[in-house]
Amino acid sequence: MATTQSQDDVVAGPPVDVVIMAAGKGTRMKSRLPKVLHRLGGRPLLAHVLDTAKALQARQAIVITGHGAIEVEADHACSALAAAPLTLNFVRQEPQLGTGHAVQQALPLLADDGVVVVLSGDVPLTQAATLFHLIKACAGERLALLTLQMPDPTGYGRIVREGGAANGQVQAIVEHKDATPNERGITEIYSGIMAVPALALKRWLGRLDNQNTQGEYYLTDIVKFAVADGVPVVAHRIEDAVQVAGVNSPVQLAELERAFQTTQARRLMDEGVRLADPARIDVRGDLLCAHDVSIDVNCVFEGKVNLGLGVSIGANCVIANAVIGPGAVIHPFTHIDGESVGVTVGAGARVGPYARLRPGAVLGIDVHVGNFVEIKNATLADGAKANHLAYLGDANVGERVNFGAGSITANYDGANKHRTVIEADVHVGSNCVLVAPVTLGAGGTIGGGSTITKDTPARALSVARGKQISIPNWERPKKILKV
Repeated sequence: MATTQSQDDVVAGPPVDVVIMAAGKGTRMKSRLPKVLHRLGGRPLLAHVLDTAKALQARQAIVITGHGAIEVEADHACSALAAAPLTLNFVRQEPQLGTGHAVQQALPLLADDGVVVVLSGDVPLTQAATLFHLIKACAGERLALLTLQMPDPTGYGRIVREGGAANGQVQAIVEHKDATPNERGITEIYSGIMAVPALALKRWLGRLDNQNTQGEYYLTDIVKFAVADGVPVVAHRIEDAVQVAGVNSPVQLAELERAFQTTQARRLMDEGVRLADPARIDVRGDLLCAHDVSIDVNCVFEGKVNLGLGVSIGANCVIANAVIGPGAVIHPFTHIDGESVGVTVGAGARVGPYARLRPGAVLGIDVHVGNFVEIKNATLADGAKANHLAYLGDANVGERVNFGAGSITANYDGANKHRTVIEADVHVGSNCVLVAPVTLGAGGTIGGGSTITKDTPARALSVARGKQISIPNWERPKKILKV
């Protein structure tokens, strides 16, 4: 996060419009999926950049699409509502004739009173604090470039300063393919990120040409126009290469994923979470943890997950869209996925190992769900237990119910789902089938192996199974030997 002073400066200054270049094909990704839709931390690369635009309190974000435009626009169209008050607009760059040509497509949507921040849809980890400083350096009247010292600057545009001095006035950006041997020796590179007054940007973009090795319209050429017009060109230089690292290949995507996850792990530990191994946790959404949470190795968190005070998560768990109450223990190899509905685990509950909680599962206080038990769209009241090899779907389970091993609720008749109600203090024996809709009366007992198709009375023993018979001297069939 930026300091409060930096944010206040931006709010008090000119409006900020963010232009995001997302038209590239991403050939080196070797994928049919548009590059900016590849995922980092469980979300598209472009979504991270849009989050940054929101953090800047930008007036709008203009996404320049090209390759895979329909997919990119459809994937993020709903963000226009979720991102309020940020306005999201799309423009097309067809054909793709360079970075300058790309930004030209956004000009009709840019008001003259703003500062334009140019970002890339495949550079997901730029921090808002860095951009606040860049916007402050622009101050509505200068061209501000985000730069970085890089030991191996191959492929990047070089920052050419007056007299070659480290802090000399910026004179130009020279693209790698157009650089002379001396210019290629420069280690300060342009990140692809700039802040520029909109009115000046419009004027300079109108002067671009494609007289270069690539035959493209380079956005970086506006630096020499600014110098020629006497507009100061300033550089905000950072040292964190991850903030300006782009994704051009699966290898680079994997490297940024590790960098992203390292940041998430450090944040969690700073908040007091005990991680068995910070290198073996994946956060692919929003993970909120109270004090004294412990997380073992190889756990994956997706969507929105909230872990209460003292929660313990065992190894190799996958948890998505769930609220886990204080003191709950999630044993190893448990899979919890609330999807859009959510899952709730009550205080002190014990889940797993090898349990599965599906959307709509709600566990009360001190509920036990054991190994190879699946819960779907079912509520288990305080103290209920289903300790092994069971299925509870579309059910209301009362307090202190004991649901036996191998028992299931048969909730689907081939066309519709039906609900099972198990009232408080019922004991369901092993290997029972409860054919919904059915209600088991409070305090009742269901004998093992029963198939229950009718409501059972309270405090009664209910048994529904065939009579056992024994046939003396019975012989099993024998194989007929072929001659």
